[in-house]
Amino acid sequence: MTRTRADARIRHPRHERRGEPRLPAVIATLAAVVLYLALPQRLLIAPRYVLPALEFLLLVPLVAINPKRLTRQTRTFRALSLTLVGVIAMSNLVALGLLIHELVYAGVKDGRGLLVAALQVWLTNVIVFGLAYWELDRGGPVSRTQLPRDELPLADFRFSQDENDDAVEEVADGASRSSDWVPTLMDYLYVSVTNSTAFSPTDTMPLSTRAKFLMSIESVSALLTSLLVIARAVSILH
Repeated sequence: MTRTRADARIRHPRHERRGEPRLPAVIATLAAVVLYLALPQRLLIAPRYVLPALEFLLLVPLVAINPKRLTRQTRTFRALSLTLVGVIAMSNLVALGLLIHELVYAGVKDGRGLLVAALQVWLTNVIVFGLAYWELDRGGPVSRTQLPRDELPLADFRFSQDENDDAVEEVADGASRSSDWVPTLMDYLYVSVTNSTAFSPTDTMPLSTRAKFLMSIESVSALLTSLLVIARAVSILH
């Protein structure tokens, strides 16, 4: 085995207890806010800037607690982070419901605008469920890097790295058991993308009831967007 692989444990960020970088989660959250701001007014349940302002107010203290890396977790931090994800998720699900209502009952004729709105709702869906999985699995991003494995809460998802320790050497060296690998936000966004496109788990399996519940909601939302909204918009264009 090469020195690089032999030193995997020592070099892994989890063992340095540095925590995940804060920036990716901030970018993902702001992207969801911008997508909501760009929706047509008829798909909003409140004045355009009310919910984005609330989401921004929730985000500020989260950044203040962990400005660079996610290493500190308090009850307040946990409550704020879950509330932020919940607000984004509910506002997007309501926007999807209003979008379907417009299609079924209002006879919308703006096909191009409808396609753009459907894409915005779908992208927000991917982001917010990726954030939800990231926040919930194994106690959240702080617990996953700061706690020993034997103190982590039960996993909500089983990644391929969690079962690769008996594979060929170049695969096994990157497994959870051998390198102490833990998933990051990008891993959960990937789970969200595949669930929204395949409408089912792909290489990452949900283990807990809440994970299965969330993935079911995401799959149904994506299915409605893809089959009903986009199909209707394409028919209008023709």
